[in-house]
Amino acid sequence: MRKFLVVLDDSRECLNAMRFAAMRAAHTGGGVEILAIIPPEEFNHWIGVGEIMREEARERIHAHFEVFAKWMRDKQGIDPELVIREGEPLPEIMAQVTEDPDIGVLVLGAGTDNKGPGPLVTQLSRNSGSLPIPVTIVPGDMSKERLEAIT
Repeated sequence: MRKFLVVLDDSRECLNAMRFAAMRAAHTGGGVEILAIIPPEEFNHWIGVGEIMREEARERIHAHFEVFAKWMRDKQGIDPELVIREGEPLPEIMAQVTEDPDIGVLVLGAGTDNKGPGPLVTQLSRNSGSLPIPVTIVPGDMSKERLEAIT
């Protein structure tokens, strides 16, 4: 089964990427894999404090994931899977794509502010020629109705 890989973060545009991935998966008989990445700088403390912070980050990720997962199950009939990795975002995304041969498309949301589309979209656009899968970039301000129409 082809899976759509979506990166879970705290950005507003993440919502549209999740919606797009779920709707495309529902229409094509695919699945959704949600990747959350915990950056290493969050744990540069004493070992005990770092472990507590790591566990708190995982709890936040699971809570955030459940919001999207419930919507995907209820509205699209898709039961997404969650993968949590620790490290820098770009290498971790590439590692996940390489390790899971069922991933067929990476879906990212593009920011809408004057700072540009976001660091992941910028970095992956630069490397798009060497990526093993296509990347779909979903505008962060695209309406739900427009997303439904194009998926």
